[in-house]
Amino acid sequence: MTTAAHSPWILGLTGGIGSGKSAAADRFVALGVHLVDADQAARWVVEPGRPALASIVERFGPGVLLADGQLDRAALRQVIFADPEQRRWLEALLHPLIGQEIFSNLATAQSPYAVYVSPLLIESGQYTKTQRILVIDAPHALQMQRTLQRDGTDVAQVEAILKAQLSREERLRHADDVVVNDRDLASLHEQIDRLHHLYLTFKGGRP
Repeated sequence: MTTAAHSPWILGLTGGIGSGKSAAADRFVALGVHLVDADQAARWVVEPGRPALASIVERFGPGVLLADGQLDRAALRQVIFADPEQRRWLEALLHPLIGQEIFSNLATAQSPYAVYVSPLLIESGQYTKTQRILVIDAPHALQMQRTLQRDGTDVAQVEAILKAQLSREERLRHADDVVVNDRDLASLHEQIDRLHHLYLTFKGGRP
């Protein structure tokens, strides 16, 4: 007997830097929706005791570990940024594992649908594994302002990040739903709540 009928459908949640993705994600969690964050999953797969960490140490040596056995991300970053080949090796090791981690975790959701949050949802191609895409959108100037306030970086750095990310138009082209986050948190919550009630009536991500 198959339980596939009971597995939740998956909503992909994405948005550019400073759009309010995290605030939107927090709201879904507050509403009781099972949520997995791509950054979280990337941390899970390299926890001590996991095969990925052993492979990394085998390749790069114990210098990439902290005293407590955790991965020293800064040390690893230095190694791989100096050498594109090493970076490709690491990505080839981690990306499939992170994908597995994400989707096996999402499948355990008790809520009717589950949310997968990733800034690179569309670029990574992982949007193809979701049934619906929600884009959190914000005007360029507001993205800049929020990011500068939050990270204390300079304008040139934020501009560089925005340039490296998918263009707003391209992201919106993939969207099934768009939340424009250009007002306050209450307004964002109201829009997410409205979508949540709508999503609860959907089967497989469709009305």
